[in-house]
Amino acid sequence: MMQVTLSRPTNRHLAHLWVTFLFVVLLAGCAGQPPQPDMARKPGDWKSQHERLTTLSRWDIAGKVAIRTPEDSESANLDWQRTPDHYRIMVSGPFGAGRNTLEGNSRSVTLTNGDGTFRAATPEALMEDRMGWSLPVSALDYWIRGLPAPGTPHRVNRDDTGFPEVMHQNGWTIQYRDWTRADGLWLPRRLIMDYGELHSVLVLNQWQPSPSAK
Repeated sequence: MMQVTLSRPTNRHLAHLWVTFLFVVLLAGCAGQPPQPDMARKPGDWKSQHERLTTLSRWDIAGKVAIRTPEDSESANLDWQRTPDHYRIMVSGPFGAGRNTLEGNSRSVTLTNGDGTFRAATPEALMEDRMGWSLPVSALDYWIRGLPAPGTPHRVNRDDTGFPEVMHQNGWTIQYRDWTRADGLWLPRRLIMDYGELHSVLVLNQWQPSPSAK
């Protein structure tokens, strides 16, 4: 992950920065309420699945995200498809902005929306080019698995079962409020994410951690 230096943005800019953040890491889609797991998390479950979570590199996710700043609050649908060598991300209807599609791999990233098509070598570079800011967008790839992103300091508080409860990294506080079970894995379903005065709720209603190749 690239080194990130953050200055303190204004409250108005925070909402726009988060929109771009979503463009880079989320894909739009309808998300229904998932069935509740028929079992409870137990001590030892996290340790037993940790290696598989670390190597997980293919998934389909659908859900919703909501953000709140002192000036405004908005929400969007999301759907995120990832394979080991490619990702395709769409966000439709965030803050009235229509559909945004981002596709990329380890070499380049393309973002297409109503303003045109934009290219960069990395998601971070694309954000820097379009917004003049660079946020640790690649970290969410790990946070949605309950893992800290590699390469930067972090602190994790765990619950009674050993699962992450609160994570602090890159200036963000991530709270894991609910978990779901898919393909034999316990995966985060509801995350509360805070950065300064920005408050975000990410609900991952549909988790397919190892979908068939399309």
